[in-house]
Amino acid sequence: VQLQASGGGLVQPGGSLKLSCSASGVTLSSYTVGWYRQAPGKRREPVAAVQSGGVINIGDSMKGRVTISRDDAKNTIYLQMNNLKPEDTAVYYCNTFPATARLWGQGTLVTVSS
Repeated sequence: VQLQASGGGLVQPGGSLKLSCSASGVTLSSYTVGWYRQAPGKRREPVAAVQSGGVINIGDSMKGRVTISRDDAKNTIYLQMNNLKPEDTAVYYCNTFPATARLWGQGTLVTVSS
């Protein structure tokens, strides 16, 4: 069972990135799934979540700058991030919401810097 996040990288302030999370060994369609992030020296926090019926919740930290979506046919979720700021630098993870301990993967590092 694995959730593999990808798409991170180095981006300049104001730039955009789209993260992907593909699942194997677990079918995401029945779950509320979400993105989390952990900045250096800080606790992991939820960023956004999308329910199986499509209802979306966005955390205050990135409200207005992210779009979460899911493609259940591909067993994949996405996070489109725009207008990125240096404080968005973090490792981004995907998981169910609430999180399932055994599904934490390596995450993908997003670095926002000029």
